[in-house]
Amino acid sequence: MIDLIHLYRAQFKTTIAEQFQYRGALVIWLTGLILEPVIFLSVWAAVARSQGGAVDGFTANDFAAYFLLTLIVDHAGFTWIMWEMEYWIRQGNLSPLLVRPVHPIHRHIANNLTFKLLTMVVVIPVVIVLGFVFRPSFTITPATALAFVPAVVLAMALRFAVEWTLASVAFWVTRVNALNQLYYVVFLFLAGMAAPLALLPEPVRILAEWLPFYRMLGFPVEVLLGRLTPQQVAVGFAAQIAWLTVALVLLNVTWARGIRKYSAVGA
Repeated sequence: MIDLIHLYRAQFKTTIAEQFQYRGALVIWLTGLILEPVIFLSVWAAVARSQGGAVDGFTANDFAAYFLLTLIVDHAGFTWIMWEMEYWIRQGNLSPLLVRPVHPIHRHIANNLTFKLLTMVVVIPVVIVLGFVFRPSFTITPATALAFVPAVVLAMALRFAVEWTLASVAFWVTRVNALNQLYYVVFLFLAGMAAPLALLPEPVRILAEWLPFYRMLGFPVEVLLGRLTPQQVAVGFAAQIAWLTVALVLLNVTWARGIRKYSAVGA
């Protein structure tokens, strides 16, 4: 455990140094992360105003609250491992990571958390400024705020485990860009990124509630906004834990089998 703490501390310092070296790329990343939910917010707010002020109970201010929180939760949960793993395997960059005494997953976790801590310093002020522009209607209470903390932590862990597992497909497939794009499209609609789940057709909404994507994004947002009953919150936590258990099992299985198949000599 002490060795892992030293590893994470060293990786934090390395990642911060790397990000300040590539400040232009950092700005581009942040711009993309911020623009996407803002575009959805602008579209749905315009639709609400054109429909007389609301769409299925969502006013323009409700959409502002939902999508501004979506921006924060998505930023807290996103990973880039599905794009990076293919490069590691194809170029042989994974080889030096495998001879280290710790699992490569720790390197990526430390990298991911450091990047988010660094960029959240920009994201939070941007959300505050956007709040003055779009005037969100928040209904946050101490109870929903308290429930939000484990919801967002479980969402981050679940998304990380699922995306690391899918990234391991690169051990068997040379190019995984098509799979990554398919995953992104599914996530966009079923996680609640493009629209709140309540606005989806009933069959799609039921499907989304059974699949893990909604538990990675929309569920924590709706918990914080108080749009769920205590029973729905309890079911959501149970679903997060169940899917996280499945994802961790699959992660270990695919990683173990993928490593046995891996044959690159290294960069």
